[in-house]
Amino acid sequence: MANNAGAKKAIRKIAARTEVNKARRTRVRTFLRKFQEAVTGGDAAAAKGAFVEAQSELMRAVSKGVVHKNTGSRKVSRLAAQLKKMSAA
Repeated sequence: MANNAGAKKAIRKIAARTEVNKARRTRVRTFLRKFQEAVTGGDAAAAKGAFVEAQSELMRAVSKGVVHKNTGSRKVSRLAAQLKKMSAA
């Protein structure tokens, strides 16, 4: 347990940062889900729009340190591959 003022403050800061990061992660998942729904719906225009938003949100999470750089790039790459496969078919 935290015994001094600095340690207690650190615990408060970590708790606040955790809440913010949780919200950011949830936001990213929402945009990823919207993209998946557009792809399964078969609407190429909606999927393209959802892809742009999902990519933007993922890279924002990377810049904020919520998601690792390679993880964000990998996810964007897979989304792009899905979009390309969908538009080709």
